[in-house]
Amino acid sequence: MIRILTLLLLLMASAAGQTATAPTTAGAPQDENARKAKALIEQAIKALGGQAYLNAKTKAEEGRYFTFYHGESKSTGIPFGLYTKFPDKQRLEILKIHAYHFLLFTVGGIASKDKSDIVLIHNGDKAFEITYKGTAREDPKITTAFVRRREHSVDAVLRRWINEPGVAFFYEGSAVASEKPAEQVSVTNAKNDSVTLYLDQNTHLPIKTSYSWRDPEDKFRNVEEEIFDNYKPVQGIMTPHSLTRYLNGDMSYQRYLNEVVFNNDLPDNLFEAKITYDPYQHQPFK
Repeated sequence: MIRILTLLLLLMASAAGQTATAPTTAGAPQDENARKAKALIEQAIKALGGQAYLNAKTKAEEGRYFTFYHGESKSTGIPFGLYTKFPDKQRLEILKIHAYHFLLFTVGGIASKDKSDIVLIHNGDKAFEITYKGTAREDPKITTAFVRRREHSVDAVLRRWINEPGVAFFYEGSAVASEKPAEQVSVTNAKNDSVTLYLDQNTHLPIKTSYSWRDPEDKFRNVEEEIFDNYKPVQGIMTPHSLTRYLNGDMSYQRYLNEVVFNNDLPDNLFEAKITYDPYQHQPFK
């Protein structure tokens, strides 16, 4: 009897060992899905310009933007200059001058004098608003919204997210974005935060990004989307000259570019400011 029990135990141990060492293919479909998603993203980066796109240090843009409320435009188009130093420095200049293209070559050299002039600076998590009144800290809610958009932008995803530890890739099939056939790919980081990219089936360029977030006050979930169109080559980089932003399905912002320059000299002090007043405190009458 003891011999029989011993034999049974040996057989069970052998079977368990075979089960533990036997190769499994349960994860194979998921692995294939991730490989396809990564391949599409690599294709998109190549279409954007490959290393020229990834290695761009700065970007200067000039054009007009429109804001919308409930899908209706509230302006006739405001001229702007936008200066970016990757990954987290940006300066937006809205200045009332006639030859606006002059800004690309004298960025930061014009003082804000007219009441319609505004300069917004974002540097990491710091933000400043410069007007004819002086320099103030930007409204924290506006800064939070800006940082959220920057951290979920196509540049952030393609330049940083895809190289972070714990990132996951998902191919979600064919789709239609901005009336164009697209491939839908989602990238999820280690914080379980996700951005969905819609990549043109023909050009492989990004057509749209989409992500969601929950409002900490009302707890509702919001969806932000950005549409990219009118791509043109600039210094070896395919650059969208039309950008449209949506919030919960309503158009909220449109930007049309006249000129774009990469890798121009943008000193760090261009993205710095010193606070001179607090807009929430009573100001003496002058």
